Formats: sequence, structure tokens, C-alpha cells
Amino acid sequence: MSEKVAFIGLGVMGYPMAGHLVAKGHDVTVFNRTTARAESWAAEHGGKIADTPQAAASGAAVVFACVGADGDLREVVYGEAGIFAGMSDGAVFVDHTTASATIARELHAAAKERGLGFIDAPVSGGQAGAENGALTVMCGGDQADFDKVEAPIQSYAKMCQLLGPAGSGQLTKMVNQICIAGIVQGLAEGLNLAVCAGLDGEQVIEVISKGAAQSWQMENRYQTMLAGDYEHGFAVQWMRKDLAICIQEAKNLGISLPMAALVDQFYAEVEALGGTRWDTSSLLARQVAARPKT
Repeated sequence: MSEKVAFIGLGVMGYPMAGHLVAKGHDVTVFNRTTARAESWAAEHGGKIADTPQAAASGAAVVFACVGADGDLREVVYGEAGIFAGMSDGAVFVDHTTASATIARELHAAAKERGLGFIDAPVSGGQAGAENGALTVMCGGDQADFDKVEAPIQSYAKMCQLLGPAGSGQLTKMVNQICIAGIVQGLAEGLNLAVCAGLDGEQVIEVISKGAAQSWQMENRYQTMLAGDYEHGFAVQWMRKDLAICIQEAKNLGISLPMAALVDQFYAEVEALGGTRWDTSSLLARQVAARPKT
């Protein structure tokens, strides 16, 4: 069933996600801080453009957002021109930003005070997943609110699940990023060993990818890693933002994340090589730079 919805933030993820909502028959109004990008989106997908988050949210049953971090969220949510100012009683705000569990709980409480619903719903699958409508969406919040938004979320998801109260989606995304960091670092070390030992990296992956070492990262990144091509994918700077959230949450819980902290420092070395915008698979680049000179 089509609904009037709004989408705030048309970055590499939000742009195609909002497009999928239109394709599924929803009446979509968008807001983006860079107006030219919103105009490009509207020309491509036929939706409407609003001048403020408040105007976009006005009359919408569901308001989606996908912005950068906690501070960006507060900027678009609060104030006279913010999302909450435009939402009607009973409407639900769905936040797809990868942010802290703290702000998810804050926004949930603020929404309830205003008679609104809130679901924190970070995603995994990257730009390709967003473009192909095949994202994994990890949700936190109240069941009644989730039931209202599950169908439109399915416009761009292959998996969407409620995992617990507000903040649970963000906590699950933290687990996701920690696991990815370890897998990518292991793949980088393995490929580096293979090349330095004189093995054919392609042949090695062909063999081990059929066994227990197989992973999404191996299947989708080994060729570009071997070629030293990192001008694509999920940027190092964004992974470092996510790992910082993970490490802070671990401190809040009184636990440690030694592997995540170590990989974060490796990413700092990649940034020093000029790789701030490189794909996260560029962990191999720091090892290539450190190879013995022959």
C-alpha cells in the first residue's frame, strides 16, 4: 500500500533508497542540504523537493533519514525547520544513519514526548546494496512502530528485522562493523602473505573461497585488492567513524575491543597514505607499503 513519505539525506545510500520508495508507488518528498542533488534526484525519479526537513516531513506517515553522524541528525531533527516540527501525531521517524545507540534512545524519547514513533534502522550492504534494493536493515524500537514501517523499508531491503528496544539497531550495526573489520584485516594479511610467498593470489582465492575461509569480502574484494584498486566502496573515513562508535560503546559497557581498536589504527595508517576515501579493503595497502624492497 502506497503512503506519503519523506526522505532526508540523499547521499550515496539515501539517493537510491528514496528512488526505490518511488518505484514501489510511494508519494515521496525529499530534502537534501545540497539542493542540486535533490533536483537531480527528482528529475530522475519524479518525486517532490522540500526546502526544509520540516516541509518534507509535513503530512508524511513515515519520515526516513540517512545522514552522516549524531550531530547531523540533531541538526535535521530539532528546531522550527526540523523533522519533528513537521511530523503529525502517529507518524514514525525511521533513522537509517549509522550513529550511536545513545542518540537512538534520545530520539526515541523525544519522539514519544511529541506523540511520534521512532525506529533506529542502520543498514548494511553498501552503495551496491542500496542501488539494487538489497540492504540488510537492523531495527530498534517499539513493535507497533516497526509494524507501520516494515513494508516501505522492504522497498530497498532483502532483510529487515526488529532486534529490540530503541538503540538495538545501532548496537547490531556495531557488531556488523566489528566483524567486517576483522574479516578485511584477515583477508589483507592472507593476500599479502600469498603474494610475498610467490603464490598466485587468484589461484589461492579460487581454492580457499570454496572452504571455511569464504566471505563476502573475499568474493567481492580480492580482485581489486590484488590490483591495488581502492577507488570505490565504503570509505575508510566512514569506517573509522563507525569503529569509534563501537569503541565508545564498549567503554560504556566496561568491555574491550582490542581487534577493532587495532584495525582502527591500521586505518589511520591507510589515511596517512592518502586513503581517506579509499574502500575499507585498502588495509592491504599499508602492508604493501611495508614489504621488503627487492
